[in-house]
Amino acid sequence: MSFEVLGLSQPVLQALALKEYSEATPIQTQAIPTLLKGRDLLGIAQTGTGKTAAFMLPSIDRLAASKKRPQLRTCRMLVLAPTRELASQIAESARAYSHFSHMSVATVFGGTSIGKNRQDVSRGVDILVATPGRLIDLIEQGYLMLRGVEILVLDEADQMLDLGFIHALKQIVKLLPERRQSLFFSATMPKAIKELADRFLTDPAQVAVTPVSSTVERVEQYVTFVQQAEKPALLTMMLRVGFGPKGNMDRVLIFSRTKHGADRIVRQLGQSGIAANAIHGNKSQPQRERALAEFKAGKVKILIATDIAARGIDVSGVSHVVNFDLPNVSEQYVHRIGRTARAGAAGVAIAFCADDERAYLRGIEKLTRQKVDVVPLPENFVAEAARIKAARPAEPARAPVEERREDRSRVRRPKSRRPNFGSAGAPKTNRARRRASGR
Repeated sequence: MSFEVLGLSQPVLQALALKEYSEATPIQTQAIPTLLKGRDLLGIAQTGTGKTAAFMLPSIDRLAASKKRPQLRTCRMLVLAPTRELASQIAESARAYSHFSHMSVATVFGGTSIGKNRQDVSRGVDILVATPGRLIDLIEQGYLMLRGVEILVLDEADQMLDLGFIHALKQIVKLLPERRQSLFFSATMPKAIKELADRFLTDPAQVAVTPVSSTVERVEQYVTFVQQAEKPALLTMMLRVGFGPKGNMDRVLIFSRTKHGADRIVRQLGQSGIAANAIHGNKSQPQRERALAEFKAGKVKILIATDIAARGIDVSGVSHVVNFDLPNVSEQYVHRIGRTARAGAAGVAIAFCADDERAYLRGIEKLTRQKVDVVPLPENFVAEAARIKAARPAEPARAPVEERREDRSRVRRPKSRRPNFGSAGAPKTNRARRRASGR
């Protein structure tokens, strides 16, 4: 369906024409007319189906129609996202769609200068895209108030819950005006999301363009059973010879379950002469932005990511998604393979399944209600894997810095050796008494 028949204003249509967008996706066709009427909405759609435009286009029209200006230290539209990359992507789209509507757009998330965040919101902003943590920081410091919010958007709501943002969301919603339009968008619909929607939405319309938890139809899905220690060799062979109907792996997104695991894959591929970057929570914001920019530009065609950092990786032309580690949360599989087959293109998803991951695979197949095609190991795999392993230098015995940092939080700290004083202030033990008396 053409955008022109959905009731959008001329400035928004001009912005869409500038981006050469003419036909609306199913989620946009269903959501835009409803949102233009001011109703709350719960939208269920997979990644890559045009969710951002579905909520941003009608919201820009409604903000422009009211002809209000944001007051100091307030925003008119608040979009909450689970990750920095997704927040940045949404803000980029908002600036493009509001090009002729003259809306101010700002982002607030960790890893950036909080001083700049304060400056951006101090003048007031029409559209604010934020992650919950940094948003609450600015509110508690008195640099931002939410009393002027007219539209609240929660994007990737299921990921918000997975990351433990429920308490932050409750805290934020308490600060919002009761009269507002609230929009929830999610790729999956677990029970917790429905409960959250019932609490925060008022008589919402619900749109769903695909069955709940279904995977993208254009993605060809495969799994190979392999020992955990042999996964690096299989990945190296696959990247060298290609995989799937087209063979050539033009742009590959590889998922690791852990941050230090992602860095280890980068090192192992580098030792085999294959360039790759990693993106995860231990990387600084400039490092994350540089890795994503090089991946988008095609300078480095392989990007290894964790689930948290991967939200917001909206890169056209991702030919393959490789699940180096199967996710232990089945819904994450839907998000992962949704990084390919975007904007109408086809895509291939391949999973490496070790013996201890078979239960994860069964959970994924139960959730998606389909069997994943099994691809056997290459005929020459054993010999080639041995050769690849022998050619690599031995891994250092000392764990990487990122791994040590992660493990440090789990180390039990020794108890303080300060004297144990009783209620009256006197040391309880003989050793404490001697230490207190100076002996």
